Amino acid sequence: MTISIDGQRLWDTLMAMAEIGPTANGGSCRLALTPEDAAGRRLLLDWCEAIGCTWRVDRVGNLFIRRAGKRDDLEPVATGSHLDTQPKGGRFDGILGVLAGLEVFRSLHDQGIVTERPLELVVWTNEEGSRFAPAMVASGTYAGEFAVEDTLARRDADGVTLGEALEACGFAGDLPVGEPRLDGFFELHIEQGPVLEDAGESVGVVTGVQGMRWFDVTFTGQSAHAGPTPMRLRHDALAAAARLIDRLQAHAMADASGDTKVTCGCLDIEAASRNVIPGEVRLTVDLRHVVETELDALQALFERELAAAGETFGVTVSQQRIWASPVVEFASECIAAVEAATRAQAVPWRRMMSGAGHDAVYVSRVAPTSMIFIPCRDGISHNEAEYATPEHCSLGAQVLCDAMVARADRPA
Repeated sequence: MTISIDGQRLWDTLMAMAEIGPTANGGSCRLALTPEDAAGRRLLLDWCEAIGCTWRVDRVGNLFIRRAGKRDDLEPVATGSHLDTQPKGGRFDGILGVLAGLEVFRSLHDQGIVTERPLELVVWTNEEGSRFAPAMVASGTYAGEFAVEDTLARRDADGVTLGEALEACGFAGDLPVGEPRLDGFFELHIEQGPVLEDAGESVGVVTGVQGMRWFDVTFTGQSAHAGPTPMRLRHDALAAAARLIDRLQAHAMADASGDTKVTCGCLDIEAASRNVIPGEVRLTVDLRHVVETELDALQALFERELAAAGETFGVTVSQQRIWASPVVEFASECIAAVEAATRAQAVPWRRMMSGAGHDAVYVSRVAPTSMIFIPCRDGISHNEAEYATPEHCSLGAQVLCDAMVARADRPA
């Protein structure tokens, strides 16, 4: 049985969604649970209701849209992502995963096909974390990582709670969080990196998500005049920070596999002045690896280099690990379904780990899960310039469709 999705319809749908909350340079701004986000959800529901789907909303605003199966007593096979964006985000990050799921539903409807198990299209609330921190908070709540009441009490920069925003935009639901339970979950997403495009490959079969650990670091030395103070008597906090950054970068660059990733994304110099030796510097450190034991080793290296930098430059150091996400390995049976669907398309592809977090990370804790990546131009995302071609969007949706149907129709 061949089920062909309509790539032009998918593209038209993506562009129609982009008309809600457009930005000046061709991107999208639909922060979670704003009027724009609510309008995007309502448009999606209009499209889904037109083909006979039903829907429910859980207590943290996760939206579950069902296409009935031959046996509705079985747990559904699901897909989905998010419709919220960054303040100056693109038209594809998250949105592709939702609207490709809609296109799967539409194509099955057009061709009169009913799967054995029901299908579910999920819109996860506040994936980006741009309005309510942290990111992926609602899929994390669904998976039991966060308590429902704590999630509802999270506040945005204006002091509005997530629960209040749900009420205001009309998506405060009563479905218990954690329902429905899923037989499997597939998420289609742009890669958000340059690997597929650089290799000339069309699909990434995602086997898991690399582990991530975030640290806040403080170097405390002594501010002093840049002229009279001899180099050997200085306690230069910035020089110590620079030494740490250089050593971590050198270690990561020496890893021929490319699996070690180190990023120092924020650097704050207290009372910075061009002729004052920095007395206090605050730094963020982001460590990532695809193997948990290697991530442990990377953290140990960071701690050694931090201590050595402090000793070398005569400054005190402190660090706090503020977040850790372990390496995620997706379910072999879902990976196999995506791989089989990809092979059938006869396009260049690869198995790969995701470098970024997605709702699938949390969902994988409670349901068999995998992801599908397609290339995005120059690897750019979280940016108005974010772009994926109509052909790649269509291909990703076709792989998604075939993987979902194969899982939904397997023997009970």
